[in-house]
Amino acid sequence: MPTSSYAFCLLFLFSSLSITNGAQLILVNNCNESIWPGILGGAGHPTPQDGGFHLSSGEESVLDIAEKWSGRIWARQGCSFDTTGKGSCDTGDCNGQLHCQGLGGVPPATVVEMTLGTSTSPLHFYDVSLVDGFNLPVSMAPVGGGIGCGVASCEVDLNVCCPSALEERRGGRVVGCKSACLAMQSAKYCCTGNYSNPKTCKPTLFAHLFKAICPKAYSYAFDDSSSLNKCRASRYVITFCPPK
Repeated sequence: MPTSSYAFCLLFLFSSLSITNGAQLILVNNCNESIWPGILGGAGHPTPQDGGFHLSSGEESVLDIAEKWSGRIWARQGCSFDTTGKGSCDTGDCNGQLHCQGLGGVPPATVVEMTLGTSTSPLHFYDVSLVDGFNLPVSMAPVGGGIGCGVASCEVDLNVCCPSALEERRGGRVVGCKSACLAMQSAKYCCTGNYSNPKTCKPTLFAHLFKAICPKAYSYAFDDSSSLNKCRASRYVITFCPPK
């Protein structure tokens, strides 16, 4: 076997093993402008790509994620960074850094959340959450289907119909739609304190609005029954501004 062919086979084998023991995420920017995906690993989990990078319109990026990984991914918009990676974003900003490096995005931002399984417990759990508000449409789905799989998504631009009390504006235009928690800053809307359990935390009028428009996304903290997806697949595509 030629050396180049042997090397290719080894590369393919190692790549297959890494995907088998985790998952491959394909991030696609279907928006009309650049975005800057932000990534945050959950407690004790690493943060891939140093937590952020640039993705031009029409571009995609592939991430190999280890098994058991738990974390979140969101899109930042309207960003400007200097050569040192310092700057700011209109939405989803992480302390003015290109690489978020363990920092979450400033709401409002549409968030993709996931917890991956293992080779012995292969179910992956994932959702699209509006609990931190909304900045752009996004979806997550298995590539080529999958066993018992669903699509997590909010495919409609909520900024168009965002109640005025929840609008996040930059330069005279609406760039995001705040969650009721962010806008009202109360335990009732944030599901904290006496409202930190499913019995006392109920969907608000704003949560009902979000749910009516994006039924496949989390609208408030305990919106599990219709929003949490589980799947056995090795590859998933996360599409920002998915086609309608």
